[in-house]
Amino acid sequence: MSYTDKANEIFDRAVREYHITDCIDTPCPNPYEPGSTEHTLYAKCWVDAAQWHMEDEIRVPSLPADQGMVLKHRIDASNQLRTDMVEEIDSMLRDKYRDVKPLPSASINTESPAWAIDRLSILALKLWHMREQAERADASAAHRATAAGKLAVLEEQRQDLSSAIDTLLEDIAAGRKYMKVYRQMKLYNDPETNPAISRAKK
Repeated sequence: MSYTDKANEIFDRAVREYHITDCIDTPCPNPYEPGSTEHTLYAKCWVDAAQWHMEDEIRVPSLPADQGMVLKHRIDASNQLRTDMVEEIDSMLRDKYRDVKPLPSASINTESPAWAIDRLSILALKLWHMREQAERADASAAHRATAAGKLAVLEEQRQDLSSAIDTLLEDIAAGRKYMKVYRQMKLYNDPETNPAISRAKK
């Protein structure tokens, strides 16, 4: 089983199990061994699923402003957690390939493997929700047909992205590519580097 076969299987499971309660407050029931790649992938997709639904809720026009602000802060915290998990996945992969000596001709990829894997997690959510639209009994035939067409594109996109990720990992393992882990260093999440937060404290 390739890395992305395993990742897609875990992502689909996380999305499916999130929707058992479909509640952003449901604790993540991670079934995998803590510290394992599987555990991190499942937790990552669970965070993505909860954030997906927070993003839905915050767009409700009638949402009271105070509730919207609470959600905005939760989304900000979720985004930071998501970033931390992506960097954790990259660190795991870097450790896995630490003994590989890059070839003289080796090059770095435009994005790290984990940020591509992040997009794979989001695709699992897009597929779930687009499939819902394609199968909606209360929707028009035209709506279902449009959704079915988009679902086919998303399935092709997941296949292409999975293939590209697996190829990248094969290239890293063979020394044809090398990877670095760059921390995002988001200034706005840090009270020490966000001037607006600093001013608010005075």
